[in-house]
This record gives sequence, structure tokens and C-alpha cells, in this order.
Amino acid sequence: MPPRQLHLNVNLLHSGVYPSAWRLPDSDPRAFFDLGHYVRVAQIAERGKFDAIFLADSPAVNDRIDYRSFTSLEPTIVLATVAATTTHVGLIGTVSTTYNEPYNIARRFVTLDHASGGRSGWNAVTTADAASSRNFGLTGALEHKARYERAKEFTDVVHALFDSWEDDAFVGDKASARFVDISKVHPIAHRGPHYSIAGPLNVPRSPQGRPVTVQAGGSNDGRDFAAAYAEAVFTLAQSIEEGVAYARDLRTRAAAYGRSGDSIVILPGLATVIGSTEAEAKRRQDELWELVPIEYSLTRLAGTLQIDPALLELDKPLPDPLPLPANANHTMFQGTVNLARRGNLTVRQLIRALGGGVGHRIIVGTPEQIADDIETWFKAGAADGFNLMPDVLPTGLETFVDTVVPILQKRGLFRTEYTGTTLREHLGLPRPASRFAKRAPEVASA
Repeated sequence: MPPRQLHLNVNLLHSGVYPSAWRLPDSDPRAFFDLGHYVRVAQIAERGKFDAIFLADSPAVNDRIDYRSFTSLEPTIVLATVAATTTHVGLIGTVSTTYNEPYNIARRFVTLDHASGGRSGWNAVTTADAASSRNFGLTGALEHKARYERAKEFTDVVHALFDSWEDDAFVGDKASARFVDISKVHPIAHRGPHYSIAGPLNVPRSPQGRPVTVQAGGSNDGRDFAAAYAEAVFTLAQSIEEGVAYARDLRTRAAAYGRSGDSIVILPGLATVIGSTEAEAKRRQDELWELVPIEYSLTRLAGTLQIDPALLELDKPLPDPLPLPANANHTMFQGTVNLARRGNLTVRQLIRALGGGVGHRIIVGTPEQIADDIETWFKAGAADGFNLMPDVLPTGLETFVDTVVPILQKRGLFRTEYTGTTLREHLGLPRPASRFAKRAPEVASA
């Protein structure tokens, strides 16, 4: 068996993961809605042989847009543009199961897969914020468990639609006037609590068989959803112990669904601040931190915790107790509280540890220190790779590609060239057969 290979995605968060990234001299404040910016970052990621770029999404204005850039453009349209300017890097976009319809989403991602030659991935999430619910005509967010029950049925339907064309259903034989073999195009005839969908999809089968399904929830319901459906998972872990425990739990749950736990690629978020020396990296972090208005950081933290900002005192610990909100991002809530309690941090110290609003683990240091950290987590089984969040884009990613990637390659941890062309091949995932086809073994990736 070949040795494990590290996987690297870049979370393309407009100007960068730091809320202040747009304020640096070499940053463009218009980057969050400039398609050329997304293309440039994707091309840098491809030069670094990354598995994929990833786009988050929010269908509402739910951040302090008076202070920072924000998620604005619709992901699949951006990714279609990127597909035309790249050849290998995977294209993962977030689309919510809460405020969409399965048929449209299946059609959108299969279309993106055809447009990119088999590089698309769907990050299937639920949406909890009230601002989004109001944009879809509702007065409040769906209850947490109800969102995940809907998400499971939504994903079942999407996967069935992905499979509704067998691989060889399209014929296109001019001589016989046979265009499509309709015996290999299947209605899905789904009837469930939330959806009634006939099918089939009106797009031939994806080059990958199915676009890759990704998930990013850390709650109990989120983990169960990931165990049942996800092929890659974006996680929040602040320590190796948390990463190992999450991986063990997810793989155990997957086995209960009859899946191989090792078939799920686990990718914790990792924010990076890189300098030629440790002191230089810390100066860069200080600069980014000092440019984040404290009012923004307090509001952001209060939003994560679902409490009144007035309850947060900068030089005191978080209020105790802090009950888990019924309708909130459980993953971010628990990760934030765990970080604060573990280090007995004051609110000010916690905000600093979170990068003023980053949320994920931050590592600050030289390329060698960054590479050492990544290797340690990888070899400990706390991660199969990372969803990287450079401090500033594109410069932070350029530095990572030019200085950290060569170290990882030299150590034999990361590819020096792409060996496949599809996202499934990059991630080492099998190409699934259509559930409607006569049973045949799955074809393993190269």
C-alpha cells in the first residue's frame, strides 16, 4: 500500500482570513467581488498542486460589513469562471440544503463537473442564521434537528439524481439515429417528508460519477450527517487531541452506516501567518491584529456565542455557564468555548487567539515551523490534510506555495505533480457506480 499523502485545500476567503486583511497596503479592498482575484488565487493553488479551492457562502449580510470584507458572490458561478482558467485544481462550493431545492443543486454541480472536466465538489451545509431565513420569506431559522433531517433527505435526493443517468446512457450514434439509451436514464421517483421529485436529471452523468460531497458540521447531528454522506469533511480542531478524537468518532459513526471510515478525508481548518523568521511572522500577526477594531471582534464573538455583547468584559473570562444555543453554529460555538476554557483566557486574550474573528487554529512562524506542525498533525492521525486559510490573499498563499510546499514535498508528504485530473483522484476517492446500473465494482482512483 502506498504511503498516505497529505491533502491541501485553500479556503478562498476573499481578502484573507484575518478581518483586517483588506487594509494591508498590498491588498485590494474590491477583491471580495472581483472575479479576477478568485482566478488568481486558484491559479496559485494549482501551481502549488493543491487538491482544491473552497468557497464558503452566506445568503445574507450577517457580518459587520462596515468593518470588513465579506462573502458576497455566489460560489458555483465563481467556480465556473475559475474552471475556464485552470486545468487541475478541484472546485468545492458551499450550497445550503436549507434554502434550496435538490433538483436545481444536483443540476448545478453536475454542470460544473462537466465544465471543469470532473473537478467539482459540493459542500452540503445547513443554514442557521436569522438574516438568511428572512431573505427566504421566513420569520426565523429552522430548529437544529429539523435542519439536519431536511439535509439528509435533500442529500439522498441529490445523490439519486447524480446517479439517474448511467455512464453509457448517452450514445450519440449518427448512423443509427440513436441519441440516448433511455433504458439507462432512470426516474428516481422520490417521495419523502420534505420532497417529492420524479427525476431523472436532464444532464448526463458527471465525469466523476458524482461530484464529491463535502460537509462541515461538528455538532452531533452534523457528525452523523457527515458519517452517512460526506467524502471529505472540514473540521474545527484546536489541538491534536481534539483532532484525533474527532477522527475516531467520525470513522466509528461511518462504520455504523456500513461505510469505511478511512474513505472520508478529514481536513481541519488552519490559518497561517508566515515570516522568514519567527519574529517577522509575529510582527505580521501583530500588524493584522492591531488593524481589527475591537468593536468588530466583540460583536463577532458575541454572535458566535449567541449572547449580548454587553455581557463580555475584555479583561475577564467568558461568562460561566454558557449554555449551547439551540439554533447556532454548534461547531464554532464549542470550539470557541473549549479554547477559552482550556487556556483560562480573558475575553481580550480569546479574541487575540481567534485572530480577531478567525475562529480556526492559527499557526504563526517560519516555513519550517509551519511544515513541522502540519507533519505532526498528519502523522498523529489528527488530520488527513488541511483546509488552509492564509492570513492575506493572495500574498499569504503565494508564500505558503513557494516556501512551505517545497518542504512538504521534500519530506515525501505532498505530491510534486498531479497524478490525476479529477477531484476524486486528487483525494484518493473511488468513482461510484450509478445505483441504477447493474452492480459492478467501484473503480479505485489512481
